[in-house]
Amino acid sequence: MKDLNSQKIQNKLRNKFLYSGVKMVGSETIFFSNDTKIGKNVTIEPYVVIGKNVKIGNNVIIKSFSHLESCKIENKVEVGPYARIRPHTTLKEGSKIGNFVEIKKSTIGKKSKVNHLSYIGDSEIGKSVNIGAGTITCNYDGVKKSKTKIKDNVFIGSNSSLVAPITINKQSVVGAGSVITKNVGKKSLALTRAKHTELKNYKRK
Repeated sequence: MKDLNSQKIQNKLRNKFLYSGVKMVGSETIFFSNDTKIGKNVTIEPYVVIGKNVKIGNNVIIKSFSHLESCKIENKVEVGPYARIRPHTTLKEGSKIGNFVEIKKSTIGKKSKVNHLSYIGDSEIGKSVNIGAGTITCNYDGVKKSKTKIKDNVFIGSNSSLVAPITINKQSVVGAGSVITKNVGKKSLALTRAKHTELKNYKRK
């Protein structure tokens, strides 16, 4: 935190990255660490904080109000706005992490998307996976943390809860609003929903 709070150090780091070709919008609002590594053709929007041990590849966009620490971001990745990338996370080439998404101790595979309002923790996500809005990996049972594995080309519907330890196998679909507690087989549809009940002409007391 000392590095982040020193104006002199921050100005030196900002100038270093500007001279190396990093595009910054509102550079005075962006904070780096001494060990930050950034590749070519990278754009960083206002109010981004980059903590220690962050490596950013080429052709990356970090959008406003995102916070990164101890993570690796490969080429052609888009992060944010309002994303939190926590330690021991790798975002593979072409992946996309959207607004109000938190990723912790996870690998997000090539061209996979977690676009909004989701928590992914202790997970391995394969290639071309789509994670719907409001999805969470339930990785902590109060005693220990367990892993979620999502294989290639899986579609996770919005507002789903994946209770670890669990594996969602290739080319499967999880229906929106599901709580999944068992492994899902390859090319399967998994969903858990209560029966819809409707009372006609209902009057409130």
